[in-house]
This record gives sequence, C-alpha cells and structure tokens, in this order.
Amino acid sequence: MPLFNKPFRALIIGSSGTIGSALVSALESHPSCHEVIGLHRNSDPVIDYDHLETIQTAYETLEKLRPFDLIINTIGVLHTQQWTPEKRLADLQANQLQQQFLSNAVGPALTIKHFSKLMNPAGGVFATLSAKVGSITDNRLGGWYSYRASKAALNMLIKTASIELHRTQPHLVLVAIHPGTVKSNLSRPFRGDEIGRDPSEAASEILSILGSLEASDTGSFKSYRGEDIPW
Repeated sequence: MPLFNKPFRALIIGSSGTIGSALVSALESHPSCHEVIGLHRNSDPVIDYDHLETIQTAYETLEKLRPFDLIINTIGVLHTQQWTPEKRLADLQANQLQQQFLSNAVGPALTIKHFSKLMNPAGGVFATLSAKVGSITDNRLGGWYSYRASKAALNMLIKTASIELHRTQPHLVLVAIHPGTVKSNLSRPFRGDEIGRDPSEAASEILSILGSLEASDTGSFKSYRGEDIPW
C-alpha cells in the first residue's frame, strides 16, 4: 500500500497519551505527512470514552476536514488509581470489568463505526492499538482477566468490522496492532521503565509497520515487529 509514498493526512486519537503524543511528533517530522491532527480529552473537539457521545460529536466536527489517509486510535486502559489487573479469579469486580470493556472495546468500536467514514476512499490505514495479552491462543499465564477479555473483544470487533468495510471501502485496511511494552504510565507498575522501549522508538516502529501494509492485511492483528499475532 503506497500510503507513505504520497502526501498524506493523519489523525491520532488519544494524542495526549505517551504513544499518541510520540506518534504526533513522529508524523510532524515525517517528510510525506501533509498534516496531523490529534484528539484527546481536552482537545477541540473532545473525545472521551467516559462520555461516549463525544465520539459522534468529534466525528461530525471532523467530517468537513476529511479525508484522512491514516487514523490511529491509541486509547486504552490497563489500570487506574482504584484498581490494577486481577491476579486471580477471586479478584474479579463488576465495575472493573465494565470500565475495561468501555475503554478498550466499546469506545474503540464506536470510533471505528463513525471515524471509518472519514477515511480516503482511494486507500488508507485505520489502526487501533490492542495488546498481545488479548490473544486467546497466546494466553498461557492467565490473570489480567478484564484487560485480556476487553482486548479480545476489541480484536473480534476489528476483525468483524474489517469484513463489512471491505465490501464498501475495499481500499481501507483496518487492523489491530500490538505496540509492545513502552515506557509509560500504563507500563510503569509492571517494570515498564526497565523493560520498555522509548516512546519515540515505538512510534517509529508502528508507523513503519502501518506504512508497509497491503490491502490483504485488513482484519489482521500485527505486532510492532510486523508479525501476525494469533487471535
């Protein structure tokens, strides 16, 4: 796909986060990126998954600015001040499950519903950050119930949407991408500062993978190294 071989326009959702802001910075210096727009809780327009109506409102505001050739949604939640990933079944709490599904599956799914209509009909990539721990096949350690389940749900939503959108937007590539461990507030409680990669490095790797995708890659689950992750 010749996405990066032409001047292109990009939209980063969750651009105030560690990976999102790194992607914006990388795109601002990208020789083929004509324009990059970032959305977050305090942007104009606002996008906030605690207020799902902001998804449609943001879409309606950006509709006059379309088309975009690249959209990357980086929004996701692993832990909060109130809870951390469950280590055992006894730790399961309804509110944690609900919040994880809201932020990691419901919000991103509704974003795909609306924002896919902003894509360039001539071709483009719409990527949503997922996580390898959302792979059912790859789950060998257990734990992290709500995060794993919400990311597995996200993966199914992306796969299903890719099949439908391929019929009406055949040049759109819709993918899930695992960014790996990045030094950030999300990974810090889990030795992220020790084992994580620099955000700028992660952003460069993600853009490299997305720029190399072909039309046949729609509906796939990619790692930051370009490998296919089993569902």
